[in-house]
Amino acid sequence: MSFVPDDPADHLLACLPRLRRYARALVGDRAAADDLVQDTVERGWTALSGWRRGSDMRAWLFSIMHNLRVDQARRGALDTEPLDDDTPLPAAQEHVSAGLELRDLDAALRLLPEEQREILLLVGLEDMRYEDVARLLGVPVGTVMSRLSRAREKLRALMDGRAPVVPLRVVK
Repeated sequence: MSFVPDDPADHLLACLPRLRRYARALVGDRAAADDLVQDTVERGWTALSGWRRGSDMRAWLFSIMHNLRVDQARRGALDTEPLDDDTPLPAAQEHVSAGLELRDLDAALRLLPEEQREILLLVGLEDMRYEDVARLLGVPVGTVMSRLSRAREKLRALMDGRAPVVPLRVVK
């Protein structure tokens, strides 16, 4: 069982590493991910009195982050940049190919539609239950399951080289 702080502010701070990890995987660009986390924490901090003690603060904060992301999409302000050459790779690499596989995975994740990518990350990276993801995103559980299934299949195809690596542009 994990330690849950009594003070909501401490609880919010304890969620920061997971917020950063999810934002980084969702957005790709370190600076944009940090901005998203900062905006999430700021909004969470100002609404902290509205958080129900005993409920899952991580899910509450992810919900805030999701809503911020939706707002960014509506404004057309989404920046999804691939990892750059300065992005540190895992320190414990036994094979050089591990770094290349990580970059291939990041590139493949960027090719997924955001609605599939966010569900894949919430379930696979953040280990959230389907019901929690559905509640967080405001969609039915069946939608979570179908988007997750499509995301996994497309990611598998991309990693196996069975799908185009470059998205096609619409030419009018």
